[in-house]
Amino acid sequence: MKRLRLAALAGVLMFAGVGIVPAHAYPDKPIRIIAPFSAGGLVDVLARAVGEEISKTLGQPVIVENKPGAGGNIGAAFVANSAPDGYTLLMTSPGIQSINQFLYKEMPYKPETAFTPISLVADMPMLAIVHPKTNIKTLKELIAYAKANPGKLNFGSAGVGTTGHLGQAYLVHVADIKVTHVPYKGATPAVNDLLGGHLDGVVDNPPLVIPHIKAGKFTALAVGAKTRLPVLPDVPTSAEAGLPGWLASSWFGLMAPTGTPPEIIRQLHDATVKALGQPSMERFKTQSGMTLVGNTPEEFAKLIVDERKKWGDIIKAAGIEPK
Repeated sequence: MKRLRLAALAGVLMFAGVGIVPAHAYPDKPIRIIAPFSAGGLVDVLARAVGEEISKTLGQPVIVENKPGAGGNIGAAFVANSAPDGYTLLMTSPGIQSINQFLYKEMPYKPETAFTPISLVADMPMLAIVHPKTNIKTLKELIAYAKANPGKLNFGSAGVGTTGHLGQAYLVHVADIKVTHVPYKGATPAVNDLLGGHLDGVVDNPPLVIPHIKAGKFTALAVGAKTRLPVLPDVPTSAEAGLPGWLASSWFGLMAPTGTPPEIIRQLHDATVKALGQPSMERFKTQSGMTLVGNTPEEFAKLIVDERKKWGDIIKAAGIEPK
């Protein structure tokens, strides 16, 4: 009789939705972060560092997988088509979210609808740099020289449509000047030619050029940000240099496929923000000129929309045709 009562009680509890076996809490298996660029690059290194700290908080391994190609589109499409369960994430960039749609005739995902923001991880302002042979020491001098000598200055970049090229096009647009763009197959050969004096300048992200600026081999005219970089405290902001409208940066953030449950997004957001406050992340500030952020999904979403409008306008003004 007693066994019958226990069996009946168990049946009532199950019928009432009180599970005998509890549902698995997230996460209960390893999480993947897709780095849509080559191993060893900045996005890859940042993803691994953040992933390691997130793993400590969530209690599951965080594995970084590299899926490079098509300006980040291949890796992004892989995440966009993954299950929205919080186990496949994307370390994204401006190209993937706000630029590529203007550079490619066909996109394998819809950036406006394919992803749910988790948090902006880091912001990395661009630098306007010239070779000392130019005798240009300030941004105002650069603008004055370019206005007096349209097209005479040669500025290199990692290639047409890269962030460095667009940052350069943005500066040229805001300053209303003309320079000759020299595209390379990557940032390193452009920087090497600038070192050799074969170029007059570049607009690019800090990591490759910081050592050369500190060694006096490059002259940094301005940083495209509202605050100076701690790693280069003597380089003025664009506003301090006389061109407040030039704000250009690369940024990196975590996203999940659209449809990922809000409670999982919340867990991932909190773990990401905690990760960015750890001592292990400090090297990105001191070595790469980054600002670690950790904002809300809503703030990250707004940044993406604003950047999409800005870069879309610049690409149109520069006459860059989609391929």
